[in-house]
This record gives sequence, C-alpha cells and structure tokens, in this order.
Amino acid sequence: MKDQTPGQSGAPRFAELFTPKLVTVLREGYGLAQLRADAMAGLTVAIIALPLSMAIAIASGATPAQGLYTAIVGGFLVSMLGGSRFQVGGPAGAFIVLVASTVALHGMDGLILATLLSGLMLAALGFLRLGVFIKFIPFPVTIGFTAGIAVIIFASQIRALFGLALESEPGELLEKLPALWAVRESVTPAAVLLSAATIAIILGLRRWRPHWPGMLIAIGLAAAGAALLGLPVETIGTRYGGIPSSLPVPSLPDLSMDKVVAVLPAAISFTLLGSIESLLSAVVADGMTGRRHRSNCELVAQGAANIGSALFGGFCVTGTIARTATNVRAGAHGPVAGMLHALFLLAFMLVAAPLASYIPLAALAGVLAVVAWNMIEKPAIAILVRSGWGEATVLGATFFLTVFRDLTEAIVVGVALGSVLFIHRMSRTTQIATNTAFVGRDEADTAHERGDYREERAANPDTVIYRINGALFFGAAASIGSVLDRIQDGHKVLIVDFSAVPFLDSTGANMIEGLARKARKRGVTLWLTGASRDIRRTLLTHGLKRPWAHYRTSIDAALAAGRAIE
Repeated sequence: MKDQTPGQSGAPRFAELFTPKLVTVLREGYGLAQLRADAMAGLTVAIIALPLSMAIAIASGATPAQGLYTAIVGGFLVSMLGGSRFQVGGPAGAFIVLVASTVALHGMDGLILATLLSGLMLAALGFLRLGVFIKFIPFPVTIGFTAGIAVIIFASQIRALFGLALESEPGELLEKLPALWAVRESVTPAAVLLSAATIAIILGLRRWRPHWPGMLIAIGLAAAGAALLGLPVETIGTRYGGIPSSLPVPSLPDLSMDKVVAVLPAAISFTLLGSIESLLSAVVADGMTGRRHRSNCELVAQGAANIGSALFGGFCVTGTIARTATNVRAGAHGPVAGMLHALFLLAFMLVAAPLASYIPLAALAGVLAVVAWNMIEKPAIAILVRSGWGEATVLGATFFLTVFRDLTEAIVVGVALGSVLFIHRMSRTTQIATNTAFVGRDEADTAHERGDYREERAANPDTVIYRINGALFFGAAASIGSVLDRIQDGHKVLIVDFSAVPFLDSTGANMIEGLARKARKRGVTLWLTGASRDIRRTLLTHGLKRPWAHYRTSIDAALAAGRAIE
C-alpha cells in the first residue's frame, strides 16, 4: 500500500505537452475495428450537430451556412490537434449572446476578425501554459453564468417561437421584453404550432426513444409539414435564400489597426468564454471515460480551430459538452470520431443543401429552447443553494450580471466574490482551529505527538492513502484532483484523509464528487476519513453518500472496516 502526499514529478517536455491526442491514439495502434467505432460515433454526432449548428448561427445573427462552416472547419481542427481524446468542437449556445452583440456593433467582418484574434489569444494561452489557471474559476460561477446564458438564449428565441412581427429586436433583455410584448398581437399560430411540435417531438423521443436523433427528426418533420401544408412561416430559404453546397475560399478579414482595436474587447470575451467552455467540456469527457486531457494542448487546438473558422467565414469555435458527451456515449475510440463528424457535416452540406431551405425558423427556435433548458443545471443549482448563503450569493450574482449586464463582468465579479467568501471563511476557520495551517509546512519530528509507525499499512498494494494538507478550495481543487485521479489507477481502495483540511468549498466538494464517480466506475472503494462536521456536511450536500463514499473517523478505522468487508 502506498501513502502519498501532494508532490511534483519531473516536468514534461514541450513536445510531450503539445502532442495531439490523435498522435497518441495512432501510436497505440489503430485498425478497422477502431475506425468503425469512430465512424458510427462521428455520424451520430453529425446528425445532432447539423440542425444545432444552423440554429445557433441564426440566433447569433449569422447565417446558417456560417454555422456549418464553423462546425466543419473548427470541429475538424479541434479533434485533429486537441489535447482531449473525445472533444468535439463547433458553434456553442454559450456564445450566442457575445456573437450577436459583436455583429450588432461591428458587423460580420468585425465578428470574423474578433474570431481570428481570439484564436491567436487562445493559442498563446496554451503555449504559455496558462490553461491550468482557467480551472481556478469557482464552481458556482460556472453554474451561474451557464444558467444566465440559457435565459438569454431562450429570450432571443421568443420572436421566432411565436412568429412575432418585429423589424428590429433590441439586444438587452430589459428592452427586448417590452418590445416583444408591444407586438404580441402579431403572433403567428402556425409558428407556435411548429415550435411546440418540435419541442414535443424532441422531448418525447428523448424519453421513449433516447437513441434516436430527436433534433434532426423534429426538424425534418417540421420542414415537411410546413412545406406540404403551405404554412405561412419564415424558413431558411425565405430569410437567407438557402445554403451554399460548398465551402468558401479562405480569406483574411480586414486587419486594419482601427478595426483590430475596435473588436479587441469582443475577442478577449471570446477567448475567456472559449477557454472555460472547452476545458469544462474536456473535464466532462474525462469524467465519463476515466481519461485525462492536457489543457494547454487543448487551448492551442481551440486557437487553431478559431483561426481556421475565421478564414472560411465562420465564427467562434469551442468544445461543446452536449456533442462531446454524445461522442463518448456513441462509442468513440478517439479523435478520429470528431474529425469524421466534420466530414459527415461537409457531406450533408454538399448533398442536402437545397433541402435546408424548407426548414422553418420556428422549428430551429424550438431546438434552441430545448438547448437552453438543458444548459440550466438544476441539480447543481439546488445543491449550491442548500450549501449556504455564500455559494448562493456567488451563484446569484453571476447569474443576474450575466442576464442583465455582461458575461465578462459576471465572471470577474463572481470570481472576486468567491475569493472574498474564501477569505472570510478561512478567517473564521483560523479562529476555530489555529493549529491548522492554510498550507502545510515543514516541521520538526518533535513538534507534535506522533503515533507509532504501522508496518501493515505498507503491506497491501491494493490500497492507497492520500492526506490533504491545507484548504481544499477552488484554487487547489484542480491540482489535487489530478493527483487523486492518477493515484487511484491500479488500486482497489482509495482513502482520502481530511484530518488536516480546515476548509472545503463547493468547488472542492464537486471535485471529490467527480472522483467518487470515477472510483465507482473503476471498482475502487472510496473512504473519506477525519472530516470535521462542517466538511462532512458539505460533502453530503454534494451527494457523497453511500455507495459513492464511506466515512470513518480515522485512517485506521477505514482500514479495519475495509478488512471487515473483505
């Protein structure tokens, strides 16, 4: 048995950090069986991405063709160059607000230039190895801004959902709602019918036929119904004149200094949100598969994908959680699945572009309404509200600032509030347990009473003990989580000792919850020992109950209980 504490191993070389996962997978050996698995997964993801890419583009103020360009070019480069084995890239709902505001302020050329600059910034962040700092964002902040974006996405689709006649729709929510209410008498019954039917079909198939491509089926039926019945609704054809059946010739946007300076704030926002969204998606894939991504390599790939998308007239690319999770569930073996997903989308565009003209905008709005609902992580919000006033305050502030102010401002304020909350709690913890250091330090052997060395602890190679020294908060959760994830490999029992942990926040608890799920999936029994009453309450609030985790007062008690189970 191994008894471990946090430490550093030899630093990896530059080439090792930035070798794409595609190269790793090919080195492992790649044959016909792996290609077949990746082809089926890629086709499954492409079927989902086809209507979603067009819907996101339209909601963002771009054309449906640009959404496909983004998914094809950006998606291919994300998978080919990325540091995640299963990441699938493309246009994301989280960008709708930022993209729409950028188009309104700077036009389509400004959007493409901002995407190009964002790609350069993302690549620079990766090469400077700053990707690890993205993980310092507290858990309530990510939940809050995601929920806020979902509300804005839904609000942006109200006009299409009800077929309202509104020439110029305001961007701000407080201005948008009165403007929509003023034209409420222009509701189109056919549009309401199509959007409601689209939502009902998607939700119904998800419940009774979860493996069927619900979004594509719903869009296809809506288009067929609108065409056959001659319904008076707006379609892609009437609004945009259809979709081209080929990719455009790559070209550079206007690179004048004045234009660069004008779009720079938008590019910074794209970079911030893109790095958070892509790394969150990679973490989700890690949790589903037990693999580990390389965050800096992933950021470089995201940068290349955004540059490529901009050259072909597309917009922001990021790793998308829904498509990445679908890729994993569909049995993907590696990055080839994501590359094939892009090629399948290209084939769809080449062959079926004329049919896209019949797709009603109300049906695409229905798709985005479902996407917005899915973005709101209801269980996580409930957990954070139950966790106490601190997490609820950070969550609420981030949510309301995202909805009514600005996404970048919401993230900055959310992180600042999370830091203040941490300092406040640490000050209270220090008063209660002044002998527990915030960060473990070297001490003489005689500084404290020491128990006898127990030889039997080192005799069992199936058990590993990990002692955490110091606060487990959002700044330390990522590094500790990566160590915990590594040391449970090859073991049957993992004991995590909290005796020297004075404070645990929601981000740390969420990391331990993810660890518990991975451990159970691998058949590893997780014991949590020495947790104070407050820390144990936080862990239980985050769902760390039996059979996911077992609690004991000490390491010896956990070892004894483990032997009794055997």
